Amino acid sequence: MNYKEAIIGPLRRLVIKVGSAVLSDPGGLRTEVIGNLARQIDTIMRDGREVVLVTSGAIAAGRARLGRRASTIAERQAAAATGQIELMRQWAKAFDAHGRTVAQILLTHQDLAERKRRLNAVRTIESLFAAGVIPIVNENDTVAVEEIRMGDNDVLSSLVAGMVQAGLLVILSDVPGVLTGDPRTRPDARLIPLITDPEAEMRGLVAESAGPLGSGGMATKLKAARQAARAGICVIIGPGREPDTLAAALDPAREVGTLVLPARRRLPGRKHWIAFALRPSGALALDRGAAEALRSKGRSLLASGIRDVTGEFASGDCVSLLDPEGIEFGRGLVNYPAADVLKVKGMKSQEIPRVLGYKVADEIVHRDNFVLIEDLA
Repeated sequence: MNYKEAIIGPLRRLVIKVGSAVLSDPGGLRTEVIGNLARQIDTIMRDGREVVLVTSGAIAAGRARLGRRASTIAERQAAAATGQIELMRQWAKAFDAHGRTVAQILLTHQDLAERKRRLNAVRTIESLFAAGVIPIVNENDTVAVEEIRMGDNDVLSSLVAGMVQAGLLVILSDVPGVLTGDPRTRPDARLIPLITDPEAEMRGLVAESAGPLGSGGMATKLKAARQAARAGICVIIGPGREPDTLAAALDPAREVGTLVLPARRRLPGRKHWIAFALRPSGALALDRGAAEALRSKGRSLLASGIRDVTGEFASGDCVSLLDPEGIEFGRGLVNYPAADVLKVKGMKSQEIPRVLGYKVADEIVHRDNFVLIEDLA
């Protein structure tokens, strides 16, 4: 079966993520690489497709400009502030050679977690598409301390792909694709050309650590691919410096990199957002009966099943749900703030009005706002 033919034929919109190891070397940005990628993206757009480009490289470019390694958070933020200008200048110059205009969109995790800000970002991107402008997305590393630590531009690209309802995410790396081992330590490592079941086939793969120029390794790419697959998005992980990787990726008759098919069990948009875009503000420790009811019986979480409450959260925030062993098995949006959940934990739902003086709902976390995450890691 030609999986790519079924994917590429109706493809209207895709996200392309380019890593620092592709775009730069210790001397700074590789302008010829940027120019080659701009040429390939221009060809894709001439076929009537819309492209969002997620680019790393700001910190690497800034390090070269500042002439220092930028090892502390403050130094990396300074490098990002310096390098982002150079990075965008090079992309703008490369696309201008093809008569294309670009726009810069800097995002933090909070922009994707807050629904209004997320919606505003989507509207901006849609307006840019309508104007024929290429949205170029990067993390706002100048202010996003946690994002710098995590190095998750790969994960950002998967969230952006879901946000704009892309049909394909292409992650360009400095390796041929997903391998059976780290090629730096395993000479016998071989390319895995196709992953049809990302949940099963990605477990146990060796994921190399970050190289000297990038902040994430194959581990973040596998994580991003799994997240995109759970949203019903196909993923191709391939070599970024080959002269025609993107052309090969969009040609059903050619193989390049690793093709990851959508997961068989897909998460609806809202639950995908809860699972991957939000970060828990606190945690609820549950008794065995409540954990089992959520895990396998399709139930909501009631106050009677809660044993302990940690963290400070408000109504509507995301919290972790922990089983009796303390293992996080789910996440959900709470109907009550932490202080009130503490007051009613272990009680029956009909007691909530007497204790709190009000009742929003019988459930602390409704099933519609809960997602089982233990099989998503």
